[in-house]
Amino acid sequence: MACEPPDPPITPYLMVGNGHRAVDWYIRAFAGRQCNRFDAEDGRLAHAMVELANGGAIYIADEFPEMIDTVGTLAPDSLGGTTVTVALAVDDVDAWLERARAEGACTIREPVDEFYGRHARLRDPFGHVWSLTGPRRDAG
Repeated sequence: MACEPPDPPITPYLMVGNGHRAVDWYIRAFAGRQCNRFDAEDGRLAHAMVELANGGAIYIADEFPEMIDTVGTLAPDSLGGTTVTVALAVDDVDAWLERARAEGACTIREPVDEFYGRHARLRDPFGHVWSLTGPRRDAG
């Protein structure tokens, strides 16, 4: 995936409480790379794009509560939870979950083989919930 326009057809935009720390976390936990990063004058993260190892991408920004009328959302910590789960298709659910756990993610659901594939769920340190899906362990 190129790290310049055109952007992917749909990209989750994650509001967080500490954008700079979040970018670094997603790079480590999801084997990503930063494509771009723009800071606001006050030092908060205005926007960043991180390409994930599975070929997907996410946008990340610090929340700007003073701009809620134009931004439209806050970080999960400010909301008391999140209203969306980000589905992440991966090649090895267990490996991706373990890498995220090693970086501080909380497991919501341990990996299990379902009719549609292997599935696990985690909450990242910034309050976002991720659903990891991939090939079943018994598929080979």
